[in-house]
Amino acid sequence: MSAAYEKFRDLHRSGCFVMPNPWDGGSAVLLAREGFPALASTSLGIAFAMGVPDGRAALSREVSIENAAMIHRLTGLPVNGDLEDGFGPSPEDCVLTVEASIAAGLAGLGIEDTTADPADPIHGFDAAVARVKAAARAAKGRILLTGRTDNFLNGRPDLDDTIRRLQAFAEVGADVLYAPGLSDMAAIEAVVKAVAPLPVNIVMGPRSGAVPVSVLAAAGVRRISIGGGLYRQAMGAMVGAARRLRDGDLDILGGAPTSAEITRLLPPLA
Repeated sequence: MSAAYEKFRDLHRSGCFVMPNPWDGGSAVLLAREGFPALASTSLGIAFAMGVPDGRAALSREVSIENAAMIHRLTGLPVNGDLEDGFGPSPEDCVLTVEASIAAGLAGLGIEDTTADPADPIHGFDAAVARVKAAARAAKGRILLTGRTDNFLNGRPDLDDTIRRLQAFAEVGADVLYAPGLSDMAAIEAVVKAVAPLPVNIVMGPRSGAVPVSVLAAAGVRRISIGGGLYRQAMGAMVGAARRLRDGDLDILGGAPTSAEITRLLPPLA
């Protein structure tokens, strides 16, 4: 049992914490400096940085896990891997992803019920549960497993089916439950109540708009992730600076960390 896994597991036992998502070494060490207790990778950030659309077809298991492992090595913090659907349709694919994540030193990972098929984006109920069950058996006591259903992100805003899936994931051994894109606080509260006492992850807030951490904590949410939000925020700042450059303004670096500042946070070269 790794120290990172133990620390990450303990963070989920009470209270509510924010787990931001860096995408490279610089963003990882800067977030660690700000005092967050854990970090997570972001498939969106990795994919866009590599010049490809987000989605399992664009990234390999090896690339995704190595990115998350790099974040852990640089920061020493528990890291949760955003590992799509486990990189394959079968329960065995999910097991391979769990085992590789453990070997890489990750503290947690998520398995989605997505299929990587735009025409039929969500696994059937039985297949989805079987995949999480296999992953949970491999993960037990070694890495924290988040069971995730992406109904609301794929045009299926069916709260009853979402809760049914999350409850089934809990029954077969998932440690944390997650349904991104929930429509409002009432839906979030319904999910938290339905899977209690297991912890629930929410990505920033309901689809209807972000809410304060205090509101999500009061609703019983245990973990708040940011997904690709910080990457998109960084890109927004870049676009704003680029427009000023285009218009002739070179004074664009106010508030930006210096290269020396970031360098000091990185380990020295061997």
